[in-house]
Amino acid sequence: MSSTTRRPAPTVGFDLDMTLIDSRPGIRACYLELSARTGTYVDADLAVTRLGPPLAEELAHWFPAEEIEAVADLYREIYPAYAIEPTPALPGAREAIGAVRGAGGRAVVVTAKHEPNAKLHLAHLGIEPDAVIGGLWAEQKAVALREHGAEIYVGDHVGDVRGARAAGARSVAVPTGPCDARELRAAGADVVFADLTALPGWLDAYRDGDAEGLDAARA
Repeated sequence: MSSTTRRPAPTVGFDLDMTLIDSRPGIRACYLELSARTGTYVDADLAVTRLGPPLAEELAHWFPAEEIEAVADLYREIYPAYAIEPTPALPGAREAIGAVRGAGGRAVVVTAKHEPNAKLHLAHLGIEPDAVIGGLWAEQKAVALREHGAEIYVGDHVGDVRGARAAGARSVAVPTGPCDARELRAAGADVVFADLTALPGWLDAYRDGDAEGLDAARA
């Protein structure tokens, strides 16, 4: 495809936890504090191996149903003090967002995380997407992806693959979270990378319609 017929730079959606950021240290610290405050044991090391789904799903393993809403509110309240500072960006995260925006596209973060806390993470790490939408999981993410015209959605979980497919977007996946490459492919991911460092080169190939380049970028 010639430079005059390249695809326009797309809007690309990104998941947050374990896609752009390694939130395990911060979330672990937050669960330990939550356990101390509530007097209810939470296996923080186990909890951080299954990040992705909404908070209430994890809390249901540890708290009775009638307490989950209040405990979730407490978790979100203490989260900024315990989870932001210890959480690093994953390899290639800044560059991936930068590649989308640098090409003239839009980068949109769509996450199940509480939106104010998601924004705190990104601001702390100096990652600057065009929009952040929180509180959406799996197929629910398609609402925001369609609203923003996302052509591609990048995530680490099979739920992210389902969200991309529900939105009619190309699913790009990274096995940096709880789901391995085999699971992501089986769920229907179009492309699986080892991590986000491959995304800028793939995006160039995608805009050129270079199928060979797309295949070569696969993990």
